[in-house]
Amino acid sequence: MDHTLTTLDNGLRVISHHMPSVRSVAIGCWIDAGSRDESPAEAGASHFLEHLLFKGSEKWSARMISEALDGIGARHNAFTSKEYTCFWTRMRDQDLALGVEILAEMLQRPAFRESEIDSERHVVLEEINMNEDDPTDVAHEAFITALWQDHPLAPPILGTRDSITAMTRDTIHGYWARRYSPKTTVVAVAGNLPDDLTQLIEYHFGAWQGEGADRDSASPSVHASVNVTTRDTEQAHIVFGSPSIVRDDDRRFALSLVDHILGGGMSSRLFDEIREQRGLAYAVHSFRLPFSDAGASAVYVGTTPTQTGEVMNLILEQLDLMVAEGVTPSELERAKGHIAGSLALGLEDPNSRMNRIGRIELTGGEHLTVDETVARIAAVTGDEIAAVAKAAYTGPYVIGAVGPFQSADLERYVT
Repeated sequence: MDHTLTTLDNGLRVISHHMPSVRSVAIGCWIDAGSRDESPAEAGASHFLEHLLFKGSEKWSARMISEALDGIGARHNAFTSKEYTCFWTRMRDQDLALGVEILAEMLQRPAFRESEIDSERHVVLEEINMNEDDPTDVAHEAFITALWQDHPLAPPILGTRDSITAMTRDTIHGYWARRYSPKTTVVAVAGNLPDDLTQLIEYHFGAWQGEGADRDSASPSVHASVNVTTRDTEQAHIVFGSPSIVRDDDRRFALSLVDHILGGGMSSRLFDEIREQRGLAYAVHSFRLPFSDAGASAVYVGTTPTQTGEVMNLILEQLDLMVAEGVTPSELERAKGHIAGSLALGLEDPNSRMNRIGRIELTGGEHLTVDETVARIAAVTGDEIAAVAKAAYTGPYVIGAVGPFQSADLERYVT
């Protein structure tokens, strides 16, 4: 094990990784609350709370939080996903106590002042506007909507203009009270840690009370579909994919290798075939969306609208080739080396370590050391690669796209 895990009396989990060679500490509070947990009236509440908790408590105003963290050179932020929210800060090791105190105030005693809710409401609406102006974001959102449709994973993390505009203080407070509690929270810390870390966190979080909240889980039913946002754009932005394996599936190590070989880097098949050999796109890559009860594997490409048909045929050709023939031994070895190297390099700073242990603990994943993870990847065989490729890339296919065409123009690629 490369971490220490302690559960406080109130149910709060504290997970830490000691890195004595650094002089900084990263701390993150991971909350088991994301957009999939919202009712229609709460659509966007998880992300709205990400903004609002930085407005502070009665003791700590937003200005006081900013000045205190700026005054010690700390970095801080938050992010929201479909299944969790994280508030984090990174600072010098000697300033850890201040960071813990501020995060504890934010999470446990938010003020929810009406004036600040209204001002931040406009900020969130501007964020929605910004995303809708980005055709890449719109294409990804269209893909997810078409893929999961009525499933809780389908709605956008930001909510909608209507839901954010209509959201009241009572709605926000009710969602916070239901989803934020010590039993739904993991405090993850990595860096040069003090000997009294657990006592420090217990001092600030130990009196927090509240019960956990359940989450409805059900595998979505996916059907072949196309979801196009018609716009007169210079580029067509296309996300093409299919259902895949869930987050904790044992085949995830093999799929990470398939993903890299297919479209994970400059030597990948899609990048070489579509960009390097034919010059049909600037950006093309594959990616995965792994969740607790659903998963997807997909390809994104941006290309001139008149080249869409050629590009789609090349993507389908490469997927069919991967499923039918698997990968070559040299491709497999390069992919294993890439993932092992990227993993090691990506975990050299406290923030990356904190993110890794916090996310895995909150989502119930398997805690593996870097060496254990590399060993799992190294053990993947060609037969396992072929099997997981068939599980991830045989449809039903779904397309989300933005461009000067209609859904009917792309339907032949999903049937």
